Formats: sequence, structure tokens, C-alpha cells
Amino acid sequence: MNDIAVIAPALDEHRDEGPLRMLALKAGDCFLVADGHGDILGGSDGLFDADTRILSRLKLLIGGSGPTLLSSGVSSDNVVFTFHGANRPLPPAGGRQVPPGVLHVERQRVVHADRLYERIRLTNHGLDEVLAPLSIEFAADFKDIFEVRGQTRRKRGRLERPVINGRQVSFRYEGLDGVVRTSVIAFSEPPARLYPDRADFLASFQPRTSYELFLEVGPAFEDIPDERRFRIATAAARKAMRTRARLGVTPRSDSPAFNRWTTQSRVDLALLTTELPTGRYPYAGIPWFSTPFGRDGILTAWQMLLFDPGLARGVLSYLASRQSTETNAFRDSAPGKIMHETRKGEMSALGEVPFGLYYGGVDTTPLFVALAGDYARRTGDMVLIRQIWPALRKAVEWLETQGDSNGDGLIDYARAAETGLSNQGWKDSYDSVFHSDGRFPKGPVALVEVQGYAFAAWRAMGQLASRLGEPGGEAWTARAETMRQAVEDRFWMDDVGGYGIAIDGDGRLCRPLTSNAGHLLFVGLPSPERANRVIETLSGAAFNTGWGIRTLARGESRYNPMSYHNGSIWPHDNSLCAAGMGRYGEREHLGRLLRGLFDTASDMGMRLPELFCGFPRRPGEPPVPYPVSCSPQAWAAGSVFLMLQSLLGIEVDAFAGEVRITRPRLPAGVNRLSLPNLAVGDCEVDLVFERVREGLVVASATRCHERLRVTTVS
Repeated sequence: MNDIAVIAPALDEHRDEGPLRMLALKAGDCFLVADGHGDILGGSDGLFDADTRILSRLKLLIGGSGPTLLSSGVSSDNVVFTFHGANRPLPPAGGRQVPPGVLHVERQRVVHADRLYERIRLTNHGLDEVLAPLSIEFAADFKDIFEVRGQTRRKRGRLERPVINGRQVSFRYEGLDGVVRTSVIAFSEPPARLYPDRADFLASFQPRTSYELFLEVGPAFEDIPDERRFRIATAAARKAMRTRARLGVTPRSDSPAFNRWTTQSRVDLALLTTELPTGRYPYAGIPWFSTPFGRDGILTAWQMLLFDPGLARGVLSYLASRQSTETNAFRDSAPGKIMHETRKGEMSALGEVPFGLYYGGVDTTPLFVALAGDYARRTGDMVLIRQIWPALRKAVEWLETQGDSNGDGLIDYARAAETGLSNQGWKDSYDSVFHSDGRFPKGPVALVEVQGYAFAAWRAMGQLASRLGEPGGEAWTARAETMRQAVEDRFWMDDVGGYGIAIDGDGRLCRPLTSNAGHLLFVGLPSPERANRVIETLSGAAFNTGWGIRTLARGESRYNPMSYHNGSIWPHDNSLCAAGMGRYGEREHLGRLLRGLFDTASDMGMRLPELFCGFPRRPGEPPVPYPVSCSPQAWAAGSVFLMLQSLLGIEVDAFAGEVRITRPRLPAGVNRLSLPNLAVGDCEVDLVFERVREGLVVASATRCHERLRVTTVS
């Protein structure tokens, strides 16, 4: 990510319920973040379209006060937000005062295409007629998402005075980039009074009857909001979500709780995935990262490769199309580099931030190549590989030339401009790379996991070149082995049983123990002996909290369990470490990691956040949330699938027409699990795993295509 966002809990001066969690809806490039009441209060929340906030306030008042909260949440398919509440005492009308709790207040909303649709329903459960003053406050500030995140601007464009027209208010902003951005809020009935920032209605209804109001917000007025439009939008949004969530394979088990976790993770990925001209792409997360990120998209696709390889196809196609062709210090680009991030807002267009099309990630380029190799092996799809082969060639050319600025065989980074990221691996906060005494290293910096990714990239190129009949395969394979030896020689610390995090510009090793070493296990670089020592280190109390593995070992100079990268727990990081353990045959520690994250998800509505605090687990106490963690987050949602694949010991080789299952284990609490309709090339198979006794799981295959072979080793 490009920096650390601060999201303040939503607080309302008219409420006494305390801090409210933020809830999100998304469709394409449009997403909504609001509090549990459904209100937008102008902090970090709002309705955003193409990285611009087109609605910065939306607040419901009944009799001048917000309703009390009974319950609220988003439907299990991530489509509909629903709020249930009750009125506070209403001011006297007609000589009668309405006591609290007489009116049931329901808000339902959906985001479809580039519009917000909302229905507000008040139901009178009293014995008398009610006259209820209802107001909706609204505003549109057209702030760029980086402004919302706290970045100041010396100058903004021209925000025109809102235009009132009967039952709608139109907002218009002419940006400094010359683009006119508009937003319109419209109501199903004309308000009694309509102002540039508020609409007042008087709801009159008899006992046991309801009053309904519909509103819509979008870039333009389409038609008068009504129940029909609301229902059509809801049905269309639900159909689109079902289509995305049903792609690929969803595991099914005899544990309802485990099923809820995998189902929630699938619908979270479906929510975040956007259909681009090049195919499906998982946007990184809401609210700050609802856009294509290179690293996040690659790792999410990798996590889902067994279950939904089409996601990797979309990611590879898109990133190949955005590969850099020029050298630009501001964008940190060079020919062959793969994109780190792209944005569509005004500040990006003007160059106030470099993230319109930014390449300041040292790991995205080798990860792109390595994913292509695993995708080909998983699917046998050499048609796509042939199409993106020029991009793969250019990517490794960058690795071999500009990726190694020191000429020492290691892939390193140093930001090309002060506006860029100071650290360019996945731990990209300013303080995430340091020496044991806390000093920051002199650049350029060579991160240990990036060398592992480069090793995997050259290995993949050697294999792909051989299959395509292209030259250079043997040289790339040899380059991979050279990198393996360089990492073993220069990063290994035998005295502590681990790998240092980085080598600085003076050739000195940064020795803090971090979770980065687990990524080397993921790509299979370490020798078995050293891999076993890393596994034991990561599984020890300095790293493993009982909820998961910390990013930094307890006791290191910058350790802080509340930090972003120096002691917190990231589910995606844990999934790569766990998959690495599985690669080296370790199942027990892997199973405990999966159980820890399952317990975490259980305490967080079955949705793993971007990260959470790295405090040790205590009996009867839940995990400690990280206050500004994005949720949902794509690679957090994908974590369960990579860990499950590793625990089941499944490998697919589409070229050989083989599915190999080695020493399968089932998650704790699961005795039977199936993977129906697993596609390998044009063949399908159903896999079933059953626990016979503790420590022994039997795998079987049914409906197996005659051209497909399933082999098992218990």
C-alpha cells in the first residue's frame, strides 16, 4: 500500500451508542462507507466513485434527532445494508407528544453500477396517528481520496453552488484537471422544504401503517426514485454478486462454522473483484485501496489459484497491459516494471501524487513472472502465456538490469523521487526495515523475500521457455540456482536459525527476525534443514501469538504489537508462511495457524481484516483489532483458501494431467470436506477428504475424468 490511513470511528454528537463500526458496499469503481446507522458524517466515510467522494454527508434525523440503534449490518451476500432503529421522543404535534420507541425505523440501501439506492421506512406501532418531521442532511465535497486520507492541497478546483430543482439537488465541481464531476441526490417525493444541504419531510401515518421514502445518489439524475427502481437495482446487484461468488470451487465441509468462514471469504472476494476489459481483477480493499494494486492482485490470485484460476488469468492479463515502457522518476517506472498501483482521481491526474500509474514496488515484477509459471502449471493454459510472453521477457530483463542496481546479483530498491515510497516491499511503512539497533539502512535495500520471488521468477521462466520452445530456459534456471545460493550465503543467520530481513547499500545484513523469511519457504528456496529451523522459529512464542504469526519477533528493537508492520498480524502473511510450511511437509504447525485465524475470524464476523494487533492470546479474550485496518481486504479473504490447500496437501499439474495429494490433514473441527467440480484443463474431478482417526485423513476422487490421474500419499 502507499501509506498508512487513519480511520476515526464514527461518532455522532446526537447519539449515545458510542463508536460505530464502518460498513461498506461496492460495485465496480463505486463504493460506499457509512456507519452503523447508515449515516455519512464527512470523516473517512462517503460515497466514492473513481477515487472521488461524490457524497460527503448523508444523515437521517427524525424530529431533529438520529434514531436509536437496534441492529445493523450488511447481508451475507455483501449486497444490502439494513438498519433497524426506533425514534427518540418527537416534539408535540397537534397537542400530542410521540414517546420513544413508537416508530420502527428501517433503512435499506444498495450500490449498483455508479449509484446509491436507499429506502427509508417508518412504521407506526402506536395507537394514535403520528406526524413525524423527517430530515435528511447531505453534502458533496468532491474530495480526492488522498484528501480524505489527510493529504493537504494548496489549491482546489471550483465547487459550484448546489442547484435545487423540485425533488432533487445537483452538485457540480470543476477540477483543476479540467474534469467536471457531478453528483445528484433525488427523492421519491418533493420535500416540504428543500435546501442546498437538507431536505425536510412531514410523515403522516395512521397506527399500523408505514411511510416510505426512496432516494438515489449518482453522477446524474436518471428517473424519479421509487420502489420499482430500488427493487430492480437490488435484484441486479444480487444477481451480479451470485455470478461472481459461484465462479470456481467453494469447499464444503461438515462444519457449519468453517463453511461460514469460507463462504464469507468468497463473497468478500466477489465484492472486491471488478470486471475489467482484460478480465476479473480483485481490488485490494475498502476504503483506501479500492483499486487495482499489483502486489495485492497477484498474491490474491495466487491464494485462489487452486479454487478459481480465472482470477489469475485476469490479473496477469491486466498487469501485462499496464507494464511500464518508459523511465520516469516521479512514477518510479522503468521499461519492464510491473505496476504497483493505479488511481483515477484529480490529484493523480494532476501529478500531485504519483499514484495515477505508479511502479514503486520492487516485488511486483518478479511476483508477476512467478505467478505466470504457477498459473501455467495449474491450468495448462499456454495460450495466455504465449500472449503475455513479451511482457514476461521484459519483466525479467528489468530484474537482470535495473532491478540489480548494485550489480551484486540481488534485487534492490531505492525510491527514484521523494514523492514515492521509501520502502517498496509489502512492508512499505517508513519504519519497517531497520538494523538490530533500530537504525534505518542506507539504500539501496535488498529485501530477503524479494530475492525469493526473483528465484521463483527465474525458475518459472526456465520452465515456461522450455514448454514454449523459446531460447534462454537453461540460463534462467541457472540464474535461479545462483540466487538460491546467494540468499543462503548472505542472508542466513545460523546463530538464531533464521534469515535477516535485508542487506543495505553498504552490504550489511539487517538482522531483525521477521516473518519475511516465511515467504522464502513459500517459494521453496531454503534447504530442508534451514527450512525446518525457520518453521520452528516462526512457530515459537516470539512470533506465534496463538492467533497468528507476528510480522516482527517480540524483543526486536522496533517491536510493537500495535504497529502496522512491526509486530502486528497480517492474515495474508500468515497464509504464505503456512503454505511454505506445507511445502516442506509440515502439517501440525500449519494446522494450528489455520485454527488461530479461524478463531480470529469467528470473533470478527467471519471476516478477516487487513491486519490485527499482535498481542498474545489469553484465555477467554478475543483478538485485539487494529483500529485502521481495511475490511474487507482481498488477500485477507484469500488466506483461508491457500492455507486449506496446503493443509490438504493438494498440487495440480495440468501438463501431466495429475492431481497429487500428499499427507492430507483436515482443519480442527472438520471431519469431512469436499471440493466439487475441480477443473484441471478441460477435465473435472470431485475430491473428498474424510477423517478416519486423529492424524489420518483419507482422500478419494469421484467423477474423475479418464484423462486425469489422482495420486495420494497418506
